[in-house]
Amino acid sequence: MSLLARKRGAAKLPDAASILQASPVPTLLLDGSDLITFTNLAAQEFFQLSAAKLVGSALDQVVPADNPIIVLVHQARQAGNWVAEYGVNIETPRISHRIVDVQIAPMSDHPDWTVLTLHPQSMARKIDNQLTHRNAARSVTAMAAMLMHEVKNPLSGIRGASQLLEQTVPDQDRVLTRLITDETDRIIALIDRMEVFSDSRPIDRNPVNIHAVLEHVRMIAQNGFARHVRFVEEYDPSLPAVYGNRDLLVQVFLNLVKNAAEAVPEQGGEIVLSTAYQHGVKLAVAGASSRTHLPLMVSIKDNGAGIPEDMGEHLFDAFVTTKRNGNGLGLAMVAKVVGDHGGVIDFTSRPRKTVFRVYLPMAADPSGEGQAGGMNG
Repeated sequence: MSLLARKRGAAKLPDAASILQASPVPTLLLDGSDLITFTNLAAQEFFQLSAAKLVGSALDQVVPADNPIIVLVHQARQAGNWVAEYGVNIETPRISHRIVDVQIAPMSDHPDWTVLTLHPQSMARKIDNQLTHRNAARSVTAMAAMLMHEVKNPLSGIRGASQLLEQTVPDQDRVLTRLITDETDRIIALIDRMEVFSDSRPIDRNPVNIHAVLEHVRMIAQNGFARHVRFVEEYDPSLPAVYGNRDLLVQVFLNLVKNAAEAVPEQGGEIVLSTAYQHGVKLAVAGASSRTHLPLMVSIKDNGAGIPEDMGEHLFDAFVTTKRNGNGLGLAMVAKVVGDHGGVIDFTSRPRKTVFRVYLPMAADPSGEGQAGGMNG
């Protein structure tokens, strides 16, 4: 065989199936009845199912029947053109929760057949969101310092003057002086809540049993603001210790549970507290001196009405709230504390299912004191 012939033989292109198998993008081929006829290795890994389990299955057996992907496939088939949707939630018992960007394209030679590709959103995007949340919290820091100096001190003088005035005015006018005092106290309390944003000192961190933190939060909730709520605990007993500050973590999860309790219906309200170990990647997080692994996930799920879509992007900004009498500082504080831990918080929401997920670093010695697996720490 000549050298030219050998070169031509070596240059023979692989077939399309081999190319798709090598692709890192999860890819499924669907026939006109939404049956899976082909899956590459990336899709098998994504769904945690073998090719033998996937091929021949209906799409709604692999993703929930009410998932937007089902509708998108039908739209692409009817339009005869590709469609895309970003930030689609996929949740199954096998793969837990994933957020993906979806692209669906009909095949020109088989018009009813479609190619479905899933592009998982990476932890890097969660980190980017966390930086946005943290910057929102930082925007409150300067305001908090200004309010402490320029507003709180004069308010104390106003309150004192009102109390003195109350002693000299007729009884019918004392309602006005009490109004001044009460409103002054309310504003001072709001400023006090903002003090946390002006504290830039590094937090004191140790191995923390996250299950003990969640149990403490649940007990406070069930004996107070969440008496009407049914709690479900779905914990991974082998979870290692979190590297964090126990008191601040209690504050974070108490705030999230309180929000969930206020969102659920009076009858049939349910909050699910769960933990899991996520095999993520190490990332350089702003505020951390080294690349941080965030394998520990804590989630708070409620069956409330959900978060309005137009508020989602700004939910962690200060003074943004869905509550009639809320001040919008709770989630801004949560974002700051999670960021100070080098962690990440995100959420997904639809009617009757809102989930907040907090990703945290584990302690360097998960086998030592503070092991989160038990409930005694």
